[in-house]
Amino acid sequence: MRTTPRWLLTATALGLWSAGGHAEPVDGNAAYLSIRATSVALRHVAVIDGTGEAVRTDQTVIIADGRIAAVGPAATTTIPAGAEAHDYPDHAVVPGLVGMHDHLFYTASRDAQRNSPAGLEPGFVVNEIPFSAPRLYLAAGVTTLRTTGSLEPYTDLKVRSRIEAGAMPGPHLDLTAPYLEGRGTIFAQMHELSGPDEAEKFIGYWAAVGMTSFKAYMYLTRAELTAAVVAVHRRGLRITGHLCAVTWPEAIAAGIDDLEHGPVYTDTEFVAGRQPDECPAGKSLAASWAQRTVSDPEVARLIHSLIEHHVAVTSTLPVFELTVPGRPMMQRRALDSMSTAARDSYLTYKAQLDPKDATPAKLFRLEMDFERAFVAAGGLLLAGPDPTGAGGVLPGFGDQREIELLVEAGFTPLEAIRIGTQNGARFLGRDHDIGTIAPGKRADLILVRGDPSAHVEDLENIAVVFKDGQGYDPGRLIEAVRGQVGIR
Repeated sequence: MRTTPRWLLTATALGLWSAGGHAEPVDGNAAYLSIRATSVALRHVAVIDGTGEAVRTDQTVIIADGRIAAVGPAATTTIPAGAEAHDYPDHAVVPGLVGMHDHLFYTASRDAQRNSPAGLEPGFVVNEIPFSAPRLYLAAGVTTLRTTGSLEPYTDLKVRSRIEAGAMPGPHLDLTAPYLEGRGTIFAQMHELSGPDEAEKFIGYWAAVGMTSFKAYMYLTRAELTAAVVAVHRRGLRITGHLCAVTWPEAIAAGIDDLEHGPVYTDTEFVAGRQPDECPAGKSLAASWAQRTVSDPEVARLIHSLIEHHVAVTSTLPVFELTVPGRPMMQRRALDSMSTAARDSYLTYKAQLDPKDATPAKLFRLEMDFERAFVAAGGLLLAGPDPTGAGGVLPGFGDQREIELLVEAGFTPLEAIRIGTQNGARFLGRDHDIGTIAPGKRADLILVRGDPSAHVEDLENIAVVFKDGQGYDPGRLIEAVRGQVGIR
């Protein structure tokens, strides 16, 4: 009896998959829409416009052909003929969030990898979640985001292409290329540059295939970073960094545009005995910041230098909240979205935190204080959750949590919303089109029950998310990914 060769079975299976394997219909958005009309009037809403200005009550917002056509008092704003009118008393309209440290991957098995017999061989592996992440971002009101580092760049490019073609739901994506990383990384999926010359070639390739941002990572050297900055700027693009071997002052001198996470967690300039171009090991970074305050002259000089050189800072408080004993557990909606393995990994990590260790809480508060001082001095603060770490920060839900934590840091809700909307749009050079609510801008809006200007947690009570004027049902998007985060 002849048996079918294994290669032919595989090829046949691939052929069947390519013929009918797409989970999405051609219009992958239709199943998630709750408002389909091209002309819509949202009446009797409060408007939080994203500029930080006071809330305007009892307003009408007119959406037409994907744009904001008008905003004005409900009593005097004329509703165009044919517009679908909806009354939303006790609701507020907020600009769509602009997530500035988001990913399409997720650390689904942190605990399992660290405690496996082989350890982290061949390095830490992170799961791509191209199905669940875009849906969760959109459900949470994130209508534009920067991926801020890629581990599966071709998947990211395909996701963006399908979203823009209307074949799947998700935010507008500013895609960051694979990490610019030096020798010594613990991540199996990261390439290690061999020197400045390769940095130039690396950037040229990824810019040519459609990446619009770049990110320097922890083991990059000063020479490699300087070459990368020159190559990125020559193409009219921007580069940010989560650094370690290079200090913040060194990165500022090299011409970097943005620095991620805040200095308390990434600026190694104060580490005792630090060697140039080497990432200090262990807990030396935490120790170097633990006794500092934002009033220290060295910290004040750092803030001044950032502002003088027009370097933005991205706040990612949710990922560091995970490290602090006694902080709130994840919400049920987030736990329900996670795969069983991802949920178990997170809960195990949470249970292992030492309740007697006061250092994480001290560093967390110091980072909040730094961000307040940076903004007070005139710095551009951006917002994003960084859905990685121990797996306790999810796409979308984490973006909402970031706004809430900015309020805990001392910003007013209106200031925090501006950081999460207008500031991100400004950094991306798109503030003429998104980030605030004004006639002519893209209709990327969040309709929420309640008043986030008084109770920032109301930002979680999303009734409809408008992206390009299409109204998405957040409940349907969230239900579609139940149990999927960490798997796909």
